[in-house]
Amino acid sequence: MKNKVILISIDGMRPDGFLKCGHPFVNKLMEISAFSLKTQTVFPSVTLPCHMSMFHSVTPERHGITTNTYVPQVRPVRGLCEQVKLMGGTSAMFIGWEELRDLSRPGSIDYSTYVRFDRYESADTVLTDRCIQCIDECKPDFVFLYMVDTDEEGHAKGWMGEEYLRKINIAIANVERVWERYHEDYSIVITADHGGHDRTHGTLEAEDMTIPQFYIGERFDAGKELEDISILDTAPTIADIMGVPFAPEWEGKSLAR
Repeated sequence: MKNKVILISIDGMRPDGFLKCGHPFVNKLMEISAFSLKTQTVFPSVTLPCHMSMFHSVTPERHGITTNTYVPQVRPVRGLCEQVKLMGGTSAMFIGWEELRDLSRPGSIDYSTYVRFDRYESADTVLTDRCIQCIDECKPDFVFLYMVDTDEEGHAKGWMGEEYLRKINIAIANVERVWERYHEDYSIVITADHGGHDRTHGTLEAEDMTIPQFYIGERFDAGKELEDISILDTAPTIADIMGVPFAPEWEGKSLAR
C-alpha cells in the first residue's frame, strides 16, 4: 500500500504525565504533530475495552468487551486490521500484554511479536527493537507497537510518581527512535488507551478518561491542537490515511484533512 501507518499506544499515559516526564522530545512532538491533550477514551477506562474501541471505533457497549477478559462479539464488528487485510495490506503487531492478541481476528496479522513485560528491565525498548527490525525487513503497511511498562508502574507505585514518569520518559525515547527512522515513509500516530489515578484506573474520573494523542504526517497540520476528539476517531483516521474503507459500524470520524 502507498500510505503506511505506525500506531504506538503507551498504556496508561496521562497527559500531565507526558508533559512532566522530562524527555526533550515532548516539546518536539507537539511541534511536529496535530495533537490533543484532552482526547476522551471510553468507559470502562480499562486496557482491553479501550484498545477494542481504538481498533473497532465503537464503544464497549457495542463491541461487548467491558473487562480485560475477551469474549467473542455477539454482533461482530470488523476492526482496523481486518479492513487493512480486506484491501490486500499487511499488518504487524508488537505487544507486551498477551490479551491484545484479540484485537485482530485470525488471518489478519502478518507479523507479530509478544514478550512478557516482567522478563525485561524495559519491555517497551525490547518491543521497539523488534518492531524496527520487522519494519526494516518486511515493511508492513500497518504497524501496531504497544508499550506496557507505564501502566505496570502506575499499578505498582502510583500514577504520577517518580517511577511512573521515568517509564513514560523511556516510552517517549522509543517513540523518538521510531519517528527518526520512519517519519518519511510512514504516518505515525501516538496515543494512550486510558489514564489513571492513585494505583488504579477504570472510572469516569477525568484522570482516567483523558488521554493524549499525536498525529504526524502530511495529512495533518503540525502544531495544531485538535478539539472534540475521541479514541473512537483513531481507526477511521488511520483507515482514511491508508485509503482503507471504514467498516459500516464504525462510529468515529477521520481527523485527517
